[in-house]
Amino acid sequence: MKSRNALAAGSVAAYAVSGRAAAQAPRSPFAVAPTFIPIAGSSEVFPVRRIYCIGRNYAAHSREMGSDPTREPPFFFQKPTDAVQIVPPGQTIDHPYPTLTKNYHYEVELVAALAKGGRHIPSERALEYVFGYTVGLDMTRRDLQRAMGDEKKPWEIGKSFDHSAPLGPLQPVASVGHFTKGAIWLKVNGQIKQNADLSQMIWSVAEQVSKLSDAFELAPGDIIYSGTPENVGPVVPGDVMEAHIDGLPTIIVRVI
Repeated sequence: MKSRNALAAGSVAAYAVSGRAAAQAPRSPFAVAPTFIPIAGSSEVFPVRRIYCIGRNYAAHSREMGSDPTREPPFFFQKPTDAVQIVPPGQTIDHPYPTLTKNYHYEVELVAALAKGGRHIPSERALEYVFGYTVGLDMTRRDLQRAMGDEKKPWEIGKSFDHSAPLGPLQPVASVGHFTKGAIWLKVNGQIKQNADLSQMIWSVAEQVSKLSDAFELAPGDIIYSGTPENVGPVVPGDVMEAHIDGLPTIIVRVI
């Protein structure tokens, strides 16, 4: 019998050759490297198709961003797949301070990875689509994000840039289960900056999957950054960030 990891890899491969992709593709003059996330306890990897992120999914963070934290419909944005930076547990990975910003912020988040896709997925079945979880950082050029927002322009430049999505290897659901509660925190240079519980999410992972599937056809290889708690703040070169969620390996990143 195939392992769960092999089945997930198989469903991703099946998606890749479906529809138009099954037709003969023209030859390209150059190669574009795909993005993969290691799968813990395995030699297999998870191919990344899209990175979705939910905004303002903890009430206190919504307030600090100047919004009403009532249960309004969730909103999402995306990052490019090559924003991924792999952070192996037990290692401190150098993370480059990006260009154009003078106010670079951390946001610790639970990341869910999908092994199945579809449209209009009911929330009561949505967790069946999740392959695994990890800890991630939604790094943000806050000054650029706010400037674009003030001008009523898309704030992609504040969120969707190189190395803006550090994360650890995926931990399969078969090993760690699902996450509806548990401590989530971030330290900078050993001092706690963010400290909350996953149960404080306004929209659960299951609800996020369901709501996303109403707007997009989800597919194997999609990952979802599920929102950050309050007390986001800046880091500068030399700072070390530790990002933790109970039940998942901590990731450590040094800004350079």
